[in-house]
Amino acid sequence: MSEPEQARAGRRWGVPVAEVALIAAVWISLRLAGSAPGLDVGTTDRTVPLPPEVPGFSADAWYLPDDHLLGFVEIPGGAFTMGSDPALDRLAYDIERWSPRVAQGSVDVPTFYMGRYEVTVAQYAAFVRATGRAVVEPSALAPPPDHPVSNVSWTDALAYARWLDDELARGEATPPGLRALLDEGWRVALPTEAQWEKAARGDDGRVYPWGDEPRQDRAVFGARGTAPVGTLECPECPYGLSDMSGNVWEWTRSPYQPYPYDESDDREGLDAEALWIMRGGAFNDGPQNIRAASRGGADPGARRPFIGFRVALVRSAAR
Repeated sequence: MSEPEQARAGRRWGVPVAEVALIAAVWISLRLAGSAPGLDVGTTDRTVPLPPEVPGFSADAWYLPDDHLLGFVEIPGGAFTMGSDPALDRLAYDIERWSPRVAQGSVDVPTFYMGRYEVTVAQYAAFVRATGRAVVEPSALAPPPDHPVSNVSWTDALAYARWLDDELARGEATPPGLRALLDEGWRVALPTEAQWEKAARGDDGRVYPWGDEPRQDRAVFGARGTAPVGTLECPECPYGLSDMSGNVWEWTRSPYQPYPYDESDDREGLDAEALWIMRGGAFNDGPQNIRAASRGGADPGARRPFIGFRVALVRSAAR
């Protein structure tokens, strides 16, 4: 950690910087050889095969969910409780604590739309075929088309979001309701970590998207691999989203910052940031990492079989 980062961490937490080293033990420490940012070297291929159909998704609309907003679900604006209180959540990590004196904080998030599902292999394949983007890890496109794409970096996820935004803006397959939102200035982006947590847990401070106890009939975790997106229904989840816990970790557009959360840090000085927040846990995690408040982080070039993403629709220039 650089001296400026140490100073900021010390100012905002008021605790020794050594505590931030919990990232290495608590998070999935992905700063390994071969995961440096910017190494987009791999096979570029505009002939990547696409499936003729994927049940529940529209092959004519970039393989997005076949509904009136192509899978975007409205998350109403308002305040929610962010972070973890160890008195209420015995599995809470220290880096989820708001401050030394306050366990949790209240964050007001404006209305946005979240993708119902994680971005799938078919959706990402359509992006690769259209753009010729390098596939650094060929295994990214190996699973069945309805599984979440993985082995994609933060920069890959950002590029997909920008491509989809352009496609929806000019594509004839964009439904009228979604086109109206785009015309009003809404844009496809990765969610911030505050948006992600609000979408996962709602406004009642629950530990998991469905409640306060882990349930294997609600999320794909403790498993050997991913499952098709939406395999497990979650009627208790606040907004009807799928796989907000488990399956794959999901990139956000928030750089790592010690709490209390400050949205301005998602926009300023990003060239100096080394870690980007991931949320939700993955198929190979246990109950602790799939909690709604659990925070993971990796450098922007990291590609792993348990990291994917989902996209949001936001009223913001950040993409």
